[in-house]
Amino acid sequence: MIWQLVFLLSSILTLLSLKEATAHDLQLAFRQNKLTSRQLTKFYLNRIRRLNPLLRGVIEVNPDALRQADRADQERKAKPQGSLSALHGIPILLNWNTTRGSFALLGSVVPLDAGVVARLRRAGAVLLGKASLSEWAHYRFSADYSGWCARSGQGKNPYNLSATPCGSSSGSAISVAANMGAVSLGTETHGSILCPSSSNSVVGIKPTLGLTSRGGVIPITPRQDTVGPMCRTVADAVNVLDVIVGFDPYDDKATREASKYIPRGGYQQFLKVDGLMGKRLGIVKPFFDSYSGTLVGKAFESHFNTLRKQGAVLVDRLDLADFIKIYSDSSEGEKTDEYGQALFIAAQATSGIDKTVKSALQNMTRLSRDGFEKLMRQNKLDALVTPESTVTLALAIGGFPGISVPAGYDEDGVPYGICFGGLRGSEPTLIEIAYGFEQATKIRRPPSFL
Repeated sequence: MIWQLVFLLSSILTLLSLKEATAHDLQLAFRQNKLTSRQLTKFYLNRIRRLNPLLRGVIEVNPDALRQADRADQERKAKPQGSLSALHGIPILLNWNTTRGSFALLGSVVPLDAGVVARLRRAGAVLLGKASLSEWAHYRFSADYSGWCARSGQGKNPYNLSATPCGSSSGSAISVAANMGAVSLGTETHGSILCPSSSNSVVGIKPTLGLTSRGGVIPITPRQDTVGPMCRTVADAVNVLDVIVGFDPYDDKATREASKYIPRGGYQQFLKVDGLMGKRLGIVKPFFDSYSGTLVGKAFESHFNTLRKQGAVLVDRLDLADFIKIYSDSSEGEKTDEYGQALFIAAQATSGIDKTVKSALQNMTRLSRDGFEKLMRQNKLDALVTPESTVTLALAIGGFPGISVPAGYDEDGVPYGICFGGLRGSEPTLIEIAYGFEQATKIRRPPSFL
């Protein structure tokens, strides 16, 4: 009787501490029989039921979620420890990229799982539901409507309801920030993982193009589309990345080519506390100068000191002419018919990829080679460091990876992040840098009013 009471009290305490719990924390609780996947899934479902009417971060929950959780609990009893993935039994929210948040596709049933979702199922993750997003990834009409879609309404930033949640993967960031899910997936064409991650104080990884499959994802452009994790910690994001990378016949060319970048033994081996030691980091001063004299500016100066103390070499005397040129010369290329012109009517009126578009695409490739790549290689940089999501265009047109990590909160409590971008296949180095920064600062905090 006493032992039953002790077990009951232990389970209650575990449930009370689930907010902000990492995948590692949850797996430990599973192994110690303090928590089940069913209990964890019910916890998040209750959070969604309570908070989502305000935050609009989730479009719908999976009616099969509890059944999947029960299956995970049964598998945990039947299989030996160490044979299950880091995401086994962990509830995950998916970006609703089979309908793009539109009523136009309401009721449509996809014939099979997206490539990354199939990998999550095989890993034993619990598919908790679908997160909201900016409808059609901002390409429905020209007005800025970050976080809005017809299916869910306007998504809200959980730290400041009047602040932008950014987009287009807004709901994925909102939901994990507010502890309505353990981890989540987002998609990015140009900033849609990195920007909401920065704005909602979560970690977002935009992988190298093709590292994760786009099979089953509504496309915008195969030159830039990618799928990546959005989580509360770097370690959780890396756990998700380990599961979703790899070849997919439904995205054959891109995933086959990028498979060469996947390290033997996975990405968790790069979660090193001393990951900043010896790293050469390029600081794009013009991007940081705009914060001069503000609370945010002072925080970034403090972060630079932290990077130095952790053994990083900061390189801020960069010849930025070719790099900045990306942001001027590519503006016309970004308006080409390939992107739909924001308005569907304009897209319908186009004639496809004509000579003008091909010329613009070639120009973007040249700008990437002579801008970002040249800057990185000439200065022997391990990563380029920028505030928030200012580097997303350069990363997008080159198919380069980036990681956004929480960096602080402004006078109004609105979060901002720091972004580390690198060359194709540099995820191992970026993970070392991002994890080293996160562990040295530990700056993230949960929303205070939830």
